[in-house]
Amino acid sequence: MTDDGAEAPETADLTGVREPDDLTELADPASEPAPAREGRPLIERIGLAAIALGIGAMFGGVGYAAWLGGELFLAVIGGISCVMTLWVGGLTLIRG
Repeated sequence: MTDDGAEAPETADLTGVREPDDLTELADPASEPAPAREGRPLIERIGLAAIALGIGAMFGGVGYAAWLGGELFLAVIGGISCVMTLWVGGLTLIRG
């Protein structure tokens, strides 16, 4: 009881804890199928591949210039970046 004569609320009322039987209205997220994946439009894929080609060319240029300047580490990093960028651009174009 409280000072004014009213009964104190139960702990579950204060904390928001519910009994397991009260949780039946929650939906099971695994029961709902995932939405179907839609591919990108062809014009968007071509545009993204062109951007990747341009950036890959810049990475290749950095790698080549670094190789000529004797900076082996920077040349390797530039070459790897070029290959990875072109790879992702190609995947974007093919897979959508």
